[in-house]
Amino acid sequence: MVKKPKLAVFASGTGSNLAALLKAAQADTLGGDIVRVVIDRKSAGAIAIAEAANIPVLQIRYPAFETREAAEQEIVKTLVADGVTGILLAGYMRILTPYIVQAFEQRILNIHPALLPSFPGNNAIEDAWNAGVKVTGVTIHYVDTGVDSGQIIAQTPVLISEDETIDELTERLSLIHISEPTRRTPISYAVFCLKKKK
Repeated sequence: MVKKPKLAVFASGTGSNLAALLKAAQADTLGGDIVRVVIDRKSAGAIAIAEAANIPVLQIRYPAFETREAAEQEIVKTLVADGVTGILLAGYMRILTPYIVQAFEQRILNIHPALLPSFPGNNAIEDAWNAGVKVTGVTIHYVDTGVDSGQIIAQTPVLISEDETIDELTERLSLIHISEPTRRTPISYAVFCLKKKK
Protein backbone atom coordinates (compact mmCIF):
# COMPACT_ATOMS: atom_id res chain seq x y z
CA MET A 1 0.00 0.00 0.00
CA VAL A 2 1.35 3.41 -0.99
CA LYS A 3 1.61 5.80 1.95
CA LYS A 4 -0.18 9.12 1.75
CA PRO A 5 2.24 11.99 1.15
CA LYS A 6 3.03 14.34 3.98
CA LEU A 7 2.16 17.84 2.81
CA ALA A 8 3.13 21.38 3.73
CA VAL A 9 0.79 24.22 2.82
CA PHE A 10 2.27 27.66 2.10
CA ALA A 11 -0.11 30.61 2.63
CA SER A 12 0.05 34.40 2.88
CA GLY A 13 -3.52 35.58 3.36
CA THR A 14 -6.84 34.83 5.01
CA GLY A 15 -6.43 31.08 4.79
CA SER A 16 -9.66 30.22 2.92
CA ASN A 17 -7.82 27.73 0.74
CA LEU A 18 -5.99 26.32 3.76
CA ALA A 19 -9.28 25.83 5.62
CA ALA A 20 -10.75 23.95 2.67
CA LEU A 21 -7.62 21.82 2.31
CA LEU A 22 -7.67 20.95 6.02
CA LYS A 23 -11.34 20.01 5.77
CA ALA A 24 -10.57 17.75 2.81
CA ALA A 25 -7.64 16.18 4.64
CA GLN A 26 -9.78 15.51 7.72
CA ALA A 27 -12.45 13.93 5.51
CA ASP A 28 -9.74 11.79 3.88
CA THR A 29 -10.57 13.16 0.44
CA LEU A 30 -7.36 15.13 -0.12
CA GLY A 31 -5.12 12.10 -0.53
CA GLY A 32 -2.42 13.40 1.80
CA ASP A 33 -1.80 14.55 5.37
CA ILE A 34 -1.05 18.21 6.10
CA VAL A 35 1.77 18.24 8.65
CA ARG A 36 3.09 21.80 8.36
CA VAL A 37 1.89 25.28 7.40
CA VAL A 38 4.40 27.90 6.25
CA ILE A 39 3.43 31.57 6.54
CA ASP A 40 5.36 34.60 5.29
CA ARG A 41 3.16 37.32 6.81
CA LYS A 42 2.64 37.64 10.56
CA SER A 43 -0.86 39.08 10.04
CA ALA A 44 -2.04 36.19 7.86
CA GLY A 45 -5.38 34.75 8.93
CA ALA A 46 -4.07 31.33 7.93
CA ILE A 47 -2.07 31.23 11.18
CA ALA A 48 -5.17 31.01 13.38
CA ILE A 49 -6.72 28.40 11.07
CA ALA A 50 -3.62 26.20 11.27
CA GLU A 51 -3.33 26.58 15.03
CA ALA A 52 -7.02 25.70 15.50
CA ALA A 53 -6.34 22.48 13.58
CA ASN A 54 -3.20 21.77 15.67
CA ILE A 55 -0.97 22.00 12.60
CA PRO A 56 2.50 23.39 13.40
CA VAL A 57 3.22 26.76 11.80
CA LEU A 58 6.55 28.03 10.54
CA GLN A 59 6.54 31.82 10.22
CA ILE A 60 9.27 33.07 7.90
CA ARG A 61 10.14 36.76 7.76
CA TYR A 62 12.04 37.06 4.51
CA PRO A 63 13.46 40.53 5.38
CA ALA A 64 15.20 38.97 8.38
CA PHE A 65 17.46 36.97 6.06
CA GLU A 66 20.25 38.24 3.85
CA THR A 67 18.77 36.58 0.77
CA ARG A 68 15.55 34.86 -0.28
CA GLU A 69 17.56 31.66 -0.71
CA ALA A 70 18.71 31.87 2.92
CA ALA A 71 15.09 32.14 4.06
CA GLU A 72 14.14 29.14 1.97
CA GLN A 73 17.06 27.12 3.30
CA GLU A 74 15.41 27.49 6.71
CA ILE A 75 12.09 26.39 5.24
CA VAL A 76 13.61 23.34 3.55
CA LYS A 77 15.42 22.38 6.76
CA THR A 78 12.10 22.35 8.62
CA LEU A 79 10.22 20.48 5.89
CA VAL A 80 12.88 17.78 5.66
CA ALA A 81 12.72 17.32 9.44
CA ASP A 82 8.93 16.99 9.13
CA GLY A 83 9.26 14.33 6.44
CA VAL A 84 7.34 16.49 3.95
CA THR A 85 7.18 15.05 0.44
CA GLY A 86 4.91 17.61 -1.23
CA ILE A 87 4.13 21.32 -1.01
CA LEU A 88 0.82 23.03 -1.80
CA LEU A 89 0.91 26.76 -2.51
CA ALA A 90 -2.47 28.09 -1.38
CA GLY A 91 -2.48 31.84 -1.82
CA TYR A 92 1.26 32.14 -1.24
CA MET A 93 2.20 35.53 -2.64
CA ARG A 94 5.88 34.95 -3.32
CA ILE A 95 7.82 33.58 -6.27
CA LEU A 96 9.95 30.71 -4.99
CA THR A 97 13.66 30.69 -5.72
CA PRO A 98 15.38 27.90 -7.68
CA TYR A 99 16.76 26.61 -4.35
CA ILE A 100 13.46 25.31 -2.99
CA VAL A 101 12.07 24.47 -6.44
CA GLN A 102 15.03 22.16 -7.03
CA ALA A 103 14.90 20.76 -3.49
CA PHE A 104 11.29 19.69 -4.14
CA GLU A 105 11.42 19.32 -7.91
CA GLN A 106 8.03 18.34 -9.36
CA ARG A 107 6.67 18.14 -5.81
CA ILE A 108 5.39 21.70 -5.43
CA LEU A 109 1.81 22.31 -6.54
CA ASN A 110 0.25 25.72 -7.08
CA ILE A 111 -3.48 26.43 -6.93
CA HIS A 112 -4.03 29.23 -9.46
CA PRO A 113 -7.45 30.93 -9.83
CA ALA A 114 -7.55 31.07 -13.63
CA LEU A 115 -7.27 28.77 -16.62
CA LEU A 116 -3.58 28.98 -17.42
CA PRO A 117 -1.85 29.95 -19.62
CA SER A 118 -4.39 32.81 -19.53
CA PHE A 119 -4.12 35.30 -16.69
CA PRO A 120 -0.94 34.31 -14.83
CA GLY A 121 0.27 36.31 -11.83
CA ASN A 122 -1.18 37.59 -8.57
CA ASN A 123 -4.20 39.41 -10.03
CA ALA A 124 -5.64 36.54 -12.05
CA ILE A 125 -9.25 36.85 -10.91
CA GLU A 126 -9.36 40.62 -11.41
CA ASP A 127 -7.59 40.32 -14.77
CA ALA A 128 -10.09 37.74 -16.02
CA TRP A 129 -13.00 39.81 -14.70
CA ASN A 130 -11.77 42.98 -16.39
CA ALA A 131 -11.15 41.11 -19.65
CA GLY A 132 -14.83 40.21 -19.76
CA VAL A 133 -14.31 36.48 -20.26
CA LYS A 134 -17.34 34.26 -19.79
CA VAL A 135 -15.40 31.26 -18.52
CA THR A 136 -12.54 31.25 -16.03
CA GLY A 137 -11.49 28.52 -13.63
CA VAL A 138 -8.81 26.97 -11.49
CA THR A 139 -5.52 25.40 -12.53
CA ILE A 140 -3.34 23.06 -10.49
CA HIS A 141 0.21 23.00 -11.82
CA TYR A 142 3.72 22.03 -10.86
CA VAL A 143 5.85 24.99 -9.81
CA ASP A 144 8.98 25.82 -11.73
CA THR A 145 11.20 28.91 -11.61
CA GLY A 146 8.84 30.99 -13.78
CA VAL A 147 5.56 32.71 -12.95
CA ASP A 148 2.70 30.20 -13.22
CA SER A 149 4.57 28.51 -16.06
CA GLY A 150 4.93 24.96 -14.72
CA GLN A 151 3.35 21.86 -16.20
CA ILE A 152 -0.44 21.85 -15.87
CA ILE A 153 -1.86 18.87 -13.95
CA ALA A 154 -5.58 19.60 -13.73
CA GLN A 155 -8.08 22.34 -14.50
CA THR A 156 -11.68 23.08 -13.63
CA PRO A 157 -13.66 25.58 -15.76
CA VAL A 158 -16.03 27.99 -14.04
CA LEU A 159 -18.79 29.92 -15.82
CA ILE A 160 -19.02 33.56 -14.79
CA SER A 161 -22.64 34.49 -14.06
CA GLU A 162 -23.88 37.82 -15.34
CA ASP A 163 -25.41 38.71 -11.98
CA GLU A 164 -22.53 37.84 -9.66
CA THR A 165 -19.92 40.17 -8.23
CA ILE A 166 -16.17 39.70 -8.38
CA ASP A 167 -16.21 38.90 -4.65
CA GLU A 168 -18.73 36.13 -5.22
CA LEU A 169 -16.64 34.77 -8.07
CA THR A 170 -13.53 34.86 -5.90
CA GLU A 171 -15.29 32.83 -3.20
CA ARG A 172 -16.46 30.23 -5.72
CA LEU A 173 -12.99 29.87 -7.19
CA SER A 174 -11.43 29.46 -3.76
CA LEU A 175 -13.49 26.35 -3.06
CA ILE A 176 -14.46 24.62 -6.30
CA HIS A 177 -11.13 22.86 -6.87
CA ILE A 178 -11.27 21.33 -3.39
CA SER A 179 -14.91 20.73 -2.51
CA GLU A 180 -16.55 19.36 -5.63
CA PRO A 181 -18.63 16.49 -4.20
CA THR A 182 -19.32 14.38 -7.29
CA ARG A 183 -15.88 13.51 -8.63
CA ARG A 184 -12.17 13.50 -7.88
CA THR A 185 -11.20 17.12 -7.35
CA PRO A 186 -8.29 18.70 -9.21
CA ILE A 187 -6.24 19.06 -6.03
CA SER A 188 -6.83 15.47 -4.92
CA TYR A 189 -5.79 14.30 -8.37
CA ALA A 190 -2.65 16.44 -8.15
CA VAL A 191 -1.83 14.97 -4.73
CA PHE A 192 -2.41 11.52 -6.24
CA CYS A 193 0.24 12.41 -8.84
CA LEU A 194 2.63 13.26 -6.02
CA LYS A 195 1.90 9.91 -4.40
CA LYS A 196 2.96 8.08 -7.55
CA LYS A 197 6.31 9.88 -7.71
CA LYS A 198 9.29 8.17 -6.13
